Amino acid sequence: MHIDSPAAAANQGVPANAASLQTFVFALFFIFGGITSLNDVIIPKLKDLFTLSYAQAMLVQSAFFAAYFLVSIPAAAIVRRIGYMRTAVVGLLTMTAGCLLFIPASSSGMFATFLVALFVLASGITIVQVVANPLISLLGVPSTAHSRLTFAQAFNSLGTTVFPYVGAILILGSLATVDPRSLSGLALDAYRAAETRVVVKTYIGLAIALAIVAAMVWHNRKKLVEAKAPKVSMLRAFELLRQPRFAFGAACIFLYVGAEVAVGSLIVNYLMEANVLGLDAESAGKHVPLYWGGAMIGRFIGAALLRMFSPGKVLACAAGMTITLLLVSANMSGLVSGWALLAVGLFNSIMFPTIFSLASEGLGERAAEGSGLICMAIVGGAIVPLITGHAADAVGLKMALTVPALCYAIILCFGIFARRPRAAG
Repeated sequence: MHIDSPAAAANQGVPANAASLQTFVFALFFIFGGITSLNDVIIPKLKDLFTLSYAQAMLVQSAFFAAYFLVSIPAAAIVRRIGYMRTAVVGLLTMTAGCLLFIPASSSGMFATFLVALFVLASGITIVQVVANPLISLLGVPSTAHSRLTFAQAFNSLGTTVFPYVGAILILGSLATVDPRSLSGLALDAYRAAETRVVVKTYIGLAIALAIVAAMVWHNRKKLVEAKAPKVSMLRAFELLRQPRFAFGAACIFLYVGAEVAVGSLIVNYLMEANVLGLDAESAGKHVPLYWGGAMIGRFIGAALLRMFSPGKVLACAAGMTITLLLVSANMSGLVSGWALLAVGLFNSIMFPTIFSLASEGLGERAAEGSGLICMAIVGGAIVPLITGHAADAVGLKMALTVPALCYAIILCFGIFARRPRAAG
């Protein structure tokens, strides 16, 4: 898995059963990555049914990623109180509840109720992610933490590749043939409730799967022997922002997640544009996995590259490539424009795990606090897509790509800034 040898691992305080625990963490990355990527499929569905502007449709991402800002610090506190494994169960059960809330959301026929369900679902994902990121770093020798986290993120990308393809068939394959603008009152409410039932069926299936996984994790909760964490106020975590490297890294997580989500959210509508690929909704939706699949392939490649080159330099190069691809997509048309946008996923691949591990270097026993703060920064997924949506309404989809391009430019600067290892202390 990514433990160099049992003897070396044991000498550095790594659990003897780290390999089996890594497998468990990889499964968590697969689950929360896949469910998050379904937003890219739900957005065009809800945009069509509720006749939303791009900015309004991006409220799906705002509701979802706002949970990271509000729940991350409490989640880190829960980890300190009950440990990683039990906290993972709490997160999985919260995700299950969020999926089940799609039932009353569909019955109501109101856009706002879907946003509530998405917020609860994302709260559970936030808890799971606060567990998973530092845990995978701890389950191996420190020298390969960058590579190991990138390898784990590849399983996140496997989920984001599989889920949107299935979601495009189940959800976008049944896009409405009736114009909702021609209906009103009770007829419109009934129509929306009927059309969103396919979304409900998808999330009920996910709820069942999540409940099963939660039961399995609870059964194996004692496999990880954890040292009792000292009791500290989680407000103390904000002191970490006084460290320039950590603060810059947290800001880049904000920008990276925002840029990645903004691009992913626009793919379906972007590829439907006549001057790009001119596809129908279901066909465009089936291209979303190519964006996330590129990230999956890139993470497997990146796990190897990060063992050979400075993580900061690899990050800077990847950011430079995403900027280039966005500029090409915005200024070209047809196949070149469409495929340049999809190729952004390949170079997104190593960004989150590399920024996370670069920012977290040297935190030691404060790793859970740092993870909580960094996961708060994932709220960028709530803000940057909304800004991008407003830009798309104002100047068009192509020019709106300037917003994520600026985010990647700052990430490039962080890669150069953090190119040298930081000592603990």
